[in-house]
Amino acid sequence: MNAKRWFALLAAAVLLIVSLGAQTAFSLWNTVSNQAQNQQNQEDIVKEGSSDSRIAMLDVEGTIQSSSGSGAFSGEGYNHDEFLSNLEEAGSSADVDGIIINVNSPGGGVVESDEIHDAVVEVQEEENKPVYVSMGNTAASGGYYLAAPADKIVAHSATITGSIGVIMSSLNYSELADELGIEGVNITSGEFKDMGSPTEEVTEEDRDIMQGIVDDMYEDFLQVVIDGRGFSEDEARDLADGRIYTGEQAEENGLIDELGTSEDTIAMMEEDLELGDATVERYTSDGFSWQSLMQNSVQGMFISDEKLLGLQELLKSVGSDSPRPMYLYEG
Repeated sequence: MNAKRWFALLAAAVLLIVSLGAQTAFSLWNTVSNQAQNQQNQEDIVKEGSSDSRIAMLDVEGTIQSSSGSGAFSGEGYNHDEFLSNLEEAGSSADVDGIIINVNSPGGGVVESDEIHDAVVEVQEEENKPVYVSMGNTAASGGYYLAAPADKIVAHSATITGSIGVIMSSLNYSELADELGIEGVNITSGEFKDMGSPTEEVTEEDRDIMQGIVDDMYEDFLQVVIDGRGFSEDEARDLADGRIYTGEQAEENGLIDELGTSEDTIAMMEEDLELGDATVERYTSDGFSWQSLMQNSVQGMFISDEKLLGLQELLKSVGSDSPRPMYLYEG
């Protein structure tokens, strides 16, 4: 972590301590520690059943992004490395008959979404284990990308899914900088090295290059949908224009298989695989997210929602990446 990131983290800590006071901060630390211990010891059994049949359940909750770049304040709700490790463990376990992935995510990074997709396919092909996906409130863009190869996709009728496509967003304030007399200086080794810089005007050539990247990644997404759902290319393109679908609309268009809840998905897997009354075990992290625990603790320690949001945004801004293509629904 560079000096700038350390400084931002230090500033956040100072603001927190000053606003709460030493005594409150000490109480907060105790609360966080207790919650962390409770999380480590949480029950993993979702449903007690026969010891002869077992279903592994994993969760993709929140934005799909790498956990390696977030430092001590890991991304809230989803740990990429932990998820991949748990999926590999469940896939290789001789005791596991099938895997259910609960998805409640607007998507996220292109690479991260593809890594989950490939891991799912590997479990299916190399371990010969069925993988079902149960969609929650949202399973869009990258959330759909990872679900596409599943043996069965189940969603609630009101689930928001689809958003099949790529987005690359950036903030450009070059005109504002000109008005304020601020000049951005970039020393580069090539004409396009500073492409995407917020202080540089976006040229048509810049747009063409970035559009080419987006188009290439869109074609990859399209192929994943074609392979996973058995569509023709024309059928897939008609559906993959970036729009979102409700679960009911997705079923009508062949993007999912059935409507139902997570509990329904368990029952479907038990019936399809003739497992009887299976034991369902949730694979969870042994650790915890500092950011989520801090947020939950601070909410009960006399801090207004506005102050909490400001602190959260400050933490999110630490080490933010340059604009990059995303399989992300931003609605």
